Amino acid sequence: MTSSQEELLPATRRALLHRIAVAQAEGRAPSLVAAVVRGGRAVWHGARTSVDGHGPDETVQYRIGSITKTFTAVLVMRLRDEGLIDLGDPLEKHLPGTGAGEATIAQLLAHTAGLAAESPAPWWERTPGTLRPELGDVLGEQPLLHPVGRRHHYSNPGYTVLGALVEELRGAPWEAVLRGEILEPLGLHRTSTQPQSPYAGGWAVHPWADAMLPEPLEDLGRMASAGQLWSTTADLARFAVFLAAGDDRVLSAESVREMRTPAAPAEAADVLDGAAYGLGLQIQRRDGRLLVGHSGSLPGFLANLSLSVEDDVASVVLANCTSGPLLGAVGADLVRIVAEAEPRIPEPWRPLREVDAAVLELAGQWYWGTNAFGLRVTADGLLALAPLSGSGRRARFRSNGDGTWTGLEGYFAGELLQPVRRPAGVLSHLDLGSFVFTRQPYDPEAPVPGGVDPEGWRGIG
Repeated sequence: MTSSQEELLPATRRALLHRIAVAQAEGRAPSLVAAVVRGGRAVWHGARTSVDGHGPDETVQYRIGSITKTFTAVLVMRLRDEGLIDLGDPLEKHLPGTGAGEATIAQLLAHTAGLAAESPAPWWERTPGTLRPELGDVLGEQPLLHPVGRRHHYSNPGYTVLGALVEELRGAPWEAVLRGEILEPLGLHRTSTQPQSPYAGGWAVHPWADAMLPEPLEDLGRMASAGQLWSTTADLARFAVFLAAGDDRVLSAESVREMRTPAAPAEAADVLDGAAYGLGLQIQRRDGRLLVGHSGSLPGFLANLSLSVEDDVASVVLANCTSGPLLGAVGADLVRIVAEAEPRIPEPWRPLREVDAAVLELAGQWYWGTNAFGLRVTADGLLALAPLSGSGRRARFRSNGDGTWTGLEGYFAGELLQPVRRPAGVLSHLDLGSFVFTRQPYDPEAPVPGGVDPEGWRGIG
């Protein structure tokens, strides 16, 4: 039995509290707060120890570091959806003179633009942003370390460039655009570029002693769009809901889904770890579960947002220490605890509202060569192709309104599925990106590439 959407079971709540308690104690974090999201709302908040002598709650701000990049990516995707840019545009088209102009906007979003990981010294996270007033101060004399588009190399300056792109095309500061286009529409009233009370101070914990040192709280200046934001578990829980379902006031579900799709070639180590990167979102597989989101860190703070769309569960974890608890692992565990203890209840099966005889005729068993596939017509109006046994290429297809269908995922993403009929109108075969699918394996009545031996099937003798 699972709980209602309004609350989690007591055993689940205790397991969540135990996990963050262990993380705070073993990671020696001055404070650690967390939230879990399910069914489009926060269903649990937890906290350990104190901030300024008081137990922190979902309204206390922490710096969220590179989770800021996901917000910047949303602003860029809005520009794309409005037709102001194309993700394939070179940066030079919209922001000339950077020295990295051959990189595309998509490559900047996916950290494949070849840019350096950090700005030139001194280390930007612990020094005033006034030391880097211009974009050139962030990129340096040689912005490109790698060939453009060849490898995933995480780049903080890359997201500084994207923030500058937003400012250029909106004619307003990044902070103002962020507030007007994301924070206010989504109701993220406790997310800001500067700390607003109550907020946690950032601390370094001595690696060999239970002693602490305050970290400087620097204004990052030009680097703000890469890591400046402060937020709360309550606000990031609402942001997680948006990343799962979209919100037409900000970005459509389809565009958010595009952000969650891998867009960068993985390094060898990332392949082993099951990690990838989309458009402003980190993607990883933990314990067989696909998680999207982002981590963040700045001196004195750690942050993580993890989302399992399939399980309809997300987690947010924030701590005010430079290092210690591994929040990525904690966030993944919070998702796992809820997903396994209280599995998502599937939506009720419902039939199609209307049955199109021409579409229904496509359903059933098909063969690509000797490989058997099933083609189903689903209640959402899509076609779903999958092998009848074992692993193999599978995809869903969306109707184009003219009798043809376009693949939505996997090997057949973007490929055209076209039913082909004989002169008398009888369905002959399916043409899927030049692959011929027939009702019988190597049907001699269909135009099978290479033809079919006229003697037909035979035995050994």
